[in-house]
Amino acid sequence: MAISQDSFLYMEAEQPLCLACARLDDLEFLPSGDAALTRRAAKYSKRVAVVVRFSRSRERYERQGILTEGTALEKAEQECTEDADERAAARARGAARRRQQDRALVARMIKQIGVLFPGCPPREVAAIAEHTAARGSGRVGRTQGGQNLEEQSLTAAVVAAIRHNHTEYDELLSNGVNRTSARQRVADRVEEILAGWRR
Repeated sequence: MAISQDSFLYMEAEQPLCLACARLDDLEFLPSGDAALTRRAAKYSKRVAVVVRFSRSRERYERQGILTEGTALEKAEQECTEDADERAAARARGAARRRQQDRALVARMIKQIGVLFPGCPPREVAAIAEHTAARGSGRVGRTQGGQNLEEQSLTAAVVAAIRHNHTEYDELLSNGVNRTSARQRVADRVEEILAGWRR
């Protein structure tokens, strides 16, 4: 959704001011989306204002872009055009490095889960490690404890896998049972499988 600069207000001492009153009406709006361009435009501009919009669904302010001087924006755009290929290559190298780190983490997790749960089928161990280590997932494998292969974190990942793959937990949730009750209902089965995998 496009934002009209006419709708911008500047908050000063909890009082809204139009951009002209705040002496920001000569600045240009740069929408979010290009981090390098935003960083450079902000660096070259003597005056910068962050533009936010309140999201009712998320109940928070979210950054929409910045207001920056036109000359600073032009200089930033020129620099970004000049080194676009170099930045693309750096992004590709970074992505390759992250994939390699992710593969190494999964391999280490497979080994450690196998040590902690020798009765767990190898295919299941690999599936648990790959699932819990997925980058950006917010799962336990991406926490500090997971990456350090702490027993508590890896056990939590194994318990979650058992709960989802070997019990009626997901079915209970889809039938409207709340999480806590569903976990209590499947707890004995989870413990039974966990005990078997520890041997």
